[in-house]
Amino acid sequence: MKDLLIKNAKIINRGTIIEGDILVDKGRIVKIDRNIDQDASQIIDAKGSYAMPGVIDDQVHFREPGLVYKANIFTESRAAIAGGTTSFMEMPNVKPATLTQELLEKKFQVAKEHAHCNFSFFMGASNDNLEEVLKTNGKNVCGIKIFMGSSTGNMLVDNQKTLEGLFAKVPLLIATHCEDEATIRKNLVFAKEKYGNQIPIEQHPIIRNVEGCYLSSSMAVDMAKKFGTRLHILHISTKDELALFDNSLPLKEKNITAEVCVHHLTFNSDDYAEFGTQIKCNPAVKDKSHQEALLPALLNDTLDIIATDHAPHTWEEKQNPYLSAPSGVPLVQHALHMMVEMYHSGKISMEKIVEKMCHAPADCFRIVDRGYLDEGSHADIVILDTNSTTLVSKENLQYKCGWSPYEGKTFKSKVCQTIVNGTVVYDQGKFTEQHVGQRLLFDK
Repeated sequence: MKDLLIKNAKIINRGTIIEGDILVDKGRIVKIDRNIDQDASQIIDAKGSYAMPGVIDDQVHFREPGLVYKANIFTESRAAIAGGTTSFMEMPNVKPATLTQELLEKKFQVAKEHAHCNFSFFMGASNDNLEEVLKTNGKNVCGIKIFMGSSTGNMLVDNQKTLEGLFAKVPLLIATHCEDEATIRKNLVFAKEKYGNQIPIEQHPIIRNVEGCYLSSSMAVDMAKKFGTRLHILHISTKDELALFDNSLPLKEKNITAEVCVHHLTFNSDDYAEFGTQIKCNPAVKDKSHQEALLPALLNDTLDIIATDHAPHTWEEKQNPYLSAPSGVPLVQHALHMMVEMYHSGKISMEKIVEKMCHAPADCFRIVDRGYLDEGSHADIVILDTNSTTLVSKENLQYKCGWSPYEGKTFKSKVCQTIVNGTVVYDQGKFTEQHVGQRLLFDK
């Protein structure tokens, strides 16, 4: 008897949709066919729903260690599986910042005990830890993170010589946050001269402006080309940056890749009037012309991946005035729902959503045996009903921070089941509390 049989699903994989069954045993997909007649310990009838690979989110901030009053690996990975995310890659700007191999491995140990889904963690770069960075094992660590813009702690890498050393010597994927710090500081001085300490939130995309993004992104691209670095630029937010990227090659052959986040696809600067500092994030949500350029760039493969940059803060922190309200939005629980709304609006196909949220992260980071519904792959599967609805309320939010900009909204989709390594960990709103997540491995 096999472990799990999913029947009658609309299976989305590799750009096609077929109706059929998926048989799972010992954590792997062992058979996909039109009609599988096989006994199984658990059977899910997915008639009318999609079966898709679990979402892989390559950019989250789960705040552990040191900031656990906002979030932790347990709570945020719980939110992830409620939203159909089965693997995450988490960032190093915690306290203490993940700048040594010892601190990096401590995070992996916490995740091994507490994560509801699969996990990896970026090694952080600073102005003075190149030797530690070069010890990173690319077979079991997703990459190196460089903040080319302000961040928590000693993580702003603004020394040109240091940057060139990293780009020249690091053999792994380098993921960058690109905003030019000098430009931001100059713009902030102008804003303070005009508004004092009462800067309106609408100034955020003017302070953290298009020029600042482009200057930093173009510098990163230039260095990557100079040194042959494997570069991945996170959360592209401007139409100006799109010219830096090439869509003429298949993703697996690209040396320079880029992602877009769900909030930059969904919000624009007009939305500050309604949401205020709730949608304050870095890079900033910018005007509508930039928002409208991002989706076409995603569809034509100029942008490679959809991510969240999930970054929770407490409600009390976010209610502070502009200068003291922290940047970041909790999004991982509803990122897939947000994209399915675009499907319902005719803006994107379900196949493309799966490509950009599941296949592409696996290909970009060369994750071993994940991101696809293939026989032999790990059974990370989401059963998604696009004919049902999900009402976002405080009662069903899983974030430790307890809030979302989407409270009160009804999404036109429902995550029915989330399966991690062959185990149903989320089923119709209930959690099995089985920590079956595994450390991601990479073919590097």
